[in-house]
Amino acid sequence: MTEFSELTLSPALHQNLLRNSFLKPTPVQAEAIPPALTGADVVATAQTGTGKTLAFLLPIMNSLLNPAEAPAQTAGRPPATQIRALVLSPTRELAIQIAEAFSKLAIGTGLRAAVVVGGLSEQTQLNAIKRGVQLVIATPGRLEDFLSRRLVNLTAVQTLVLDEADRMLDMGFLPAIEKILAILPSNRQSLFFSATMEKTVERLISRHSKSPVRIAVGGSGTNKTPDQVDLHVYEVNNDQKIGLLKHLLGLEQGSFLVFARTKHSTDRLAKRLAGLGVRAVAMHGDRTQSQRNQALAGFRDGRYRVLVATDVAARGIHVDSVAHVVNFDLPQAPQDFIHRVGRTGRAGQRGSASTFSLRSERGEIKRIERECRVRLLRQDLSPALMVELMEAAAQVDNLVETSSEAKRFQPIYRANDRDDRPESSGRGRGEFSSEKRKGGFRPGAKPGGFGPGGMKRSSPRPGGSSRAVTAKA
Repeated sequence: MTEFSELTLSPALHQNLLRNSFLKPTPVQAEAIPPALTGADVVATAQTGTGKTLAFLLPIMNSLLNPAEAPAQTAGRPPATQIRALVLSPTRELAIQIAEAFSKLAIGTGLRAAVVVGGLSEQTQLNAIKRGVQLVIATPGRLEDFLSRRLVNLTAVQTLVLDEADRMLDMGFLPAIEKILAILPSNRQSLFFSATMEKTVERLISRHSKSPVRIAVGGSGTNKTPDQVDLHVYEVNNDQKIGLLKHLLGLEQGSFLVFARTKHSTDRLAKRLAGLGVRAVAMHGDRTQSQRNQALAGFRDGRYRVLVATDVAARGIHVDSVAHVVNFDLPQAPQDFIHRVGRTGRAGQRGSASTFSLRSERGEIKRIERECRVRLLRQDLSPALMVELMEAAAQVDNLVETSSEAKRFQPIYRANDRDDRPESSGRGRGEFSSEKRKGGFRPGAKPGGFGPGGMKRSSPRPGGSSRAVTAKA
């Protein structure tokens, strides 16, 4: 398949593809969509930014629009009153983005979707389901909770999708996923999409698929960074990192996604950058959903040039225009390096990824190169640049104290937020530590039952900050 027009799809879907300028499929779409349309199970391995979302949404929506493919369980009942497809996603941000893509393709079809995620209004999500939806897009923790309370019925599901399956297992969602899959009909279609194919993912696939069609795009299907990303490593001292980041920001154009290891260091780095006059914002697991939505929206539309994030928070970031990824701190595992680097060089563009490492971390760099099968090009720093970095390190804290931009940067901390421990990916039932906060995205009148929300703030807390509990996605 070289063009979407070659596919046998509903006329409404073809029209919506044209409306959104989807003319030629990406490699993973070209390979995954045809077998998925036949009802076969599919296991697709491809990096982030390769178009996996459309690769599973098109087959799902075409099946939902074809009455001949309706399951026996729906006989005598309107299709809209039963959930016939389920997409599991590791983070609420990714779930919301999938729903937005669904909405664009659902115009004029009558299809509706509900988002089921933690940290947002439970009642709003349940109301959307009660109004009737064919597709549920969920994070495993919140969906497992709904199932345990018998608030949702999945007995008519025809198609299951596990998007970013490796990330969900890394985040500790395997028990929840197993419980959910045990409830689904055994004769369903299963579609698995993953950036890496580790043993735990393989075992999950073997238990819950039937002779799947296997697709590997951009590599052998194991740990591999995108070919279109230039990889560099700089060996510096800790106090030289901020100066080197400032130097790179001055050298290059475009947006920067910067990874730090802890929540406190994420906020601190964003504040220091703001003190230097850089438009920067922080994103981590202890930010409210409203703050994460605002940070991501501001980064996407260019209001912030730099987004500083932890690995856990960044799993919901899908922005095609990231020019440069910076590993300010090394990732905890080589697999995290792959996912970090995969945030740039998307949609056919080239990207750059720079890693800052200490002399004591040379062994970790070698491990990343060995397990990810890449070579990081060593960048030597000239004596003049070394002096510049030392001077920048001495000046930056004073700039932060006196800068009006830094003073306006007010990260919201919780009592346990400054412990400097790496933000854990093993969250169990919650994709972030703020999983059970109420409020947030409110499905509305958009196609698919997915629409805008509002803003609401509680009374100010001691220290002048207030907790934003709802936000427009």
